[in-house]
Amino acid sequence: MIILGVDLGKVRTGLAVCDRGEMLASPAGVIAECSRERLADKISAVAKERGAELLVLGLPRNMDGSEGKSAQNAREMGKILAERSGLPVEFCDERGTTITAHGFLNETNTRGKKRKDVVDTVAATVILQNYLEYRRNISHK
Repeated sequence: MIILGVDLGKVRTGLAVCDRGEMLASPAGVIAECSRERLADKISAVAKERGAELLVLGLPRNMDGSEGKSAQNAREMGKILAERSGLPVEFCDERGTTITAHGFLNETNTRGKKRKDVVDTVAATVILQNYLEYRRNISHK
């Protein structure tokens, strides 16, 4: 199944998509939009264009595992996305994904404006790859 991963941000939202075999997540761009409704419409359009059958949103939990305001906002956005896209929405713990994304960008020596432009889509890719690994693990139990 093709899955679209989403790293919600206040200014930029990163997207990632996986192959039909659910093996590899790849960057799919960034959407700069502050309005939740317009953002949901833009994400829905990308999901339709890519043939996605499921949306996975990063869930920003606190380091102790609790959910704060950011997690609540992600859950609300998930409801809007489900309504607008007609697709199921699942959540994936995103603790540490931005740090991991910055680590990848350090390894590739990506700096300055280019780094700012891609960090969100790399974070979305990490979220989606983590979700794919989770799906593989639960299917083997």
